[in-house]
Amino acid sequence: MTTSGSNDYATFRRALRRAAPTLRRPLPWIAHRDPWAVLVAEVMLQQTQTSRVVEPWERFLDHFPTPTSCANASLPSVLRLWEGLGYHRRAKALHEAARMIRDEFGGEVPSDVEDLRRLPGVGEYTASAVASFAFHRRVAVLDTNVGRVLARALANQALRSNEAVSMALALLPRNDVAGFNQAMLDLGAQFCRSRPLCATCPVATHCRWNLEGGVDPAPGSAGVSRPQSTFAGSNRQLRGWILDELRQSAKSKRQLFSALAEADPSRCELVLESLIRDGLAERRGRMVQLAGSSDER
Repeated sequence: MTTSGSNDYATFRRALRRAAPTLRRPLPWIAHRDPWAVLVAEVMLQQTQTSRVVEPWERFLDHFPTPTSCANASLPSVLRLWEGLGYHRRAKALHEAARMIRDEFGGEVPSDVEDLRRLPGVGEYTASAVASFAFHRRVAVLDTNVGRVLARALANQALRSNEAVSMALALLPRNDVAGFNQAMLDLGAQFCRSRPLCATCPVATHCRWNLEGGVDPAPGSAGVSRPQSTFAGSNRQLRGWILDELRQSAKSKRQLFSALAEADPSRCELVLESLIRDGLAERRGRMVQLAGSSDER
């Protein structure tokens, strides 16, 4: 692999830091002082568009301002507040993470990447993001957006996962690592997209791909994410519909499937079984309800 020299890193780093104020997005969790608020945001942002997260994030923290308040709540109350976000296993994992934080970390979100990785639903990216943004640890935050920036601007070639990690670490500045990580995310989200906006990108004059040309090195680079399948008509959509019905009340399967008249009953049955296996729904006699609803009575 051919990489940029130290001068190229320094030049790009300076250019990005100059552009950072214009890149910054008005998102309420950016530079938030509460690690729990940062953790909730990062879990909600997994595989979800930023614009869809702001309102649920604010609503969730209004109800559960601390890990302990979330841990002490029932799973159904957490699932109800997850409405509109999809991927409901994240809600269950966050509830379990809150319980671990309460029971093993004294109610305080841990600051080390290794400890954060132990929390249910927290992978390498989320752990690094919380460590950086909430605790200002010197770690690189590498997601799809950042992977595209590295492949195009610094390498002008496709990067394997370990190459992207090494490059992201080498690019970190000495000071304000959290601010730099945020600027990389902002650049990738707003300009270095899958269809890049090179003509208006504030660091285009320091981008190797823009200067040297060639085939776009970003697709499939860095190995930090996979393309999502189409949502409309998918089992993910059907899972959301079923959980929306169960948020309102427990239902018999007949009532439930009648409310989902447009969906094939056999497919509804399979999706319902997957929700039960995932611990998001449960049977109680002839009725189906959100998992843990019995504990609320």
